[in-house]
Amino acid sequence: MKLTKRTELRRAPSKGSHDWKTINPILDQGFLAHVAFCVAGQPFVFPTLYGRDGEKLYLHGSAASRMFVELATSIPACVTVTLVDGLVLARSAFDHSMNYRCVVAFGHAREIADPARKIESLRVISEHLIPGRWADVRGPSEQELKATTVLEFWMEEASSKVRTGPPLDDENDYSLPVWAGVLPLEIRSRPSISDEKLIKGISIPDYVRRYDARLNRGTVH
Repeated sequence: MKLTKRTELRRAPSKGSHDWKTINPILDQGFLAHVAFCVAGQPFVFPTLYGRDGEKLYLHGSAASRMFVELATSIPACVTVTLVDGLVLARSAFDHSMNYRCVVAFGHAREIADPARKIESLRVISEHLIPGRWADVRGPSEQELKATTVLEFWMEEASSKVRTGPPLDDENDYSLPVWAGVLPLEIRSRPSISDEKLIKGISIPDYVRRYDARLNRGTVH
């Protein structure tokens, strides 16, 4: 990975890393990215699902989407993924924080036009979101593929930051009669709700029942 000042870890560099061994697990646990880019001096940020394949991310959306139309021109873009693990409540308002894991990646995107590669990229996104689902569902039709843009975003450089542990108060504040500690947070699924039009005899797949294990692997409090 070629590094520039874009990913230089200036504040609290001890919490950061440029190592793919740290970056990839964060990307693999997350599924929602925020994509930032600039058009004619106006910045935009859009949320989108993604799938990871090595040092590239696949993004997909409507062929009419402004974000995908602009990104397909290979303009510079920034993708961020953040996992929040807890609120860190200190004895002073100033020292409140949160435990988190995040990745910031810079690069350029290019559109995938080849139908076979496009379908494979959509499979990667689907399997990233909920492993096992792609094999059960009907694949995209030719018309659906035309209505969908798939982008391949190359992470030319990236950095991660991780914050863990208790609050760090000023030494004089530890004697204050105020509760302090960490309020752990995590994303959890709730009981699945079957579609009313589901044909009889179809049971809930195991990958739906076990989804919490996919959501919270590697959670750090």
